[in-house]
Amino acid sequence: MSETERPPRAAGAPALAGLGVFAAAVIAAALAGALSSTTAAQDYMRLEQPAWAPPSWVFGPVWTVLYAAIAVAGWNVWRLRGWSGARTALSLYAVQLVLNAAWTPLFFAAGLRGTALVDIVLLLAVLTAAVPAFFRVSAVSGALLVPYWFWVAFAAALNLAVWRLNA
Repeated sequence: MSETERPPRAAGAPALAGLGVFAAAVIAAALAGALSSTTAAQDYMRLEQPAWAPPSWVFGPVWTVLYAAIAVAGWNVWRLRGWSGARTALSLYAVQLVLNAAWTPLFFAAGLRGTALVDIVLLLAVLTAAVPAFFRVSAVSGALLVPYWFWVAFAAALNLAVWRLNA
């Protein structure tokens, strides 16, 4: 059943409160990374990079858009099915947030680029399972995660290249 074939489990004020919870969770994941390394942009520029690496200013706008899409995707799945009706999708969602939050401290603050690569590969694997799980609940929610999947795949390749160039 698609989101148009059944009424949402949450509507009105509860749905808006749920959106706030999902936004807060995504913001917390983003802040965990950002606060762990306030000099990430400068650190990134000091690293030897492959020729195809984007400039550091690209990451902020891309992640802002992706984080908004991640929050809306998770919220919409919850809104349509609730926790019990979308347990697998929302569990994968929670795991990807934790892995997402862990990457920046590993890569920049700790300088553990190999460990960060393991983290981002795990993140990509979780997203590979989460995207179809989200599509099964809502085409819109699944589609909102697709750019995130592609960006994480690109970031994993960049992580590998930077790790190898700076080993």
